Amino acid sequence: MALNRDFVGRTYPASTSYEVSRVKIKEFAAAIGDPNPIYRDPEAARAAGHPDVVAPPTFPIVFTLTGAAEALADPDLRLDFAMVVHGEQRFEYVRPIHAGDELLCESTISEIRSMGRNELLTVTSQVTTLQGEPVCTTYNTLIERGGAK
Repeated sequence: MALNRDFVGRTYPASTSYEVSRVKIKEFAAAIGDPNPIYRDPEAARAAGHPDVVAPPTFPIVFTLTGAAEALADPDLRLDFAMVVHGEQRFEYVRPIHAGDELLCESTISEIRSMGRNELLTVTSQVTTLQGEPVCTTYNTLIERGGAK
């Protein structure tokens, strides 16, 4: 069954902020297999011009879908998670994410469209500091296989 297009444009703020820590950055860098020392060593990060260790560019995936989780789990959306695969993710940065940042994320279902027998759902998330400083925008596309029957 096709996804419910009435969800396009709905915005979901995260219920809490996300505190970025050195440990989380280090764990994420290890998980993606990136040995860059600016992700682990504060001195290497400072030598590269950062105030503390910096997060890898794909790090926001850890917390950006949290705000939209309520929508994605809503039965009225008609998303069948058993048929979902990851389609695309991209990030547009205003500035890097550093250890010590406390971030807010507001997610919007920005697009739902059919492609052949598949449904594509895109979630756009605005990541800011607690003070409202823009950090990055993320775009995550999920594909529901066979959903456009």
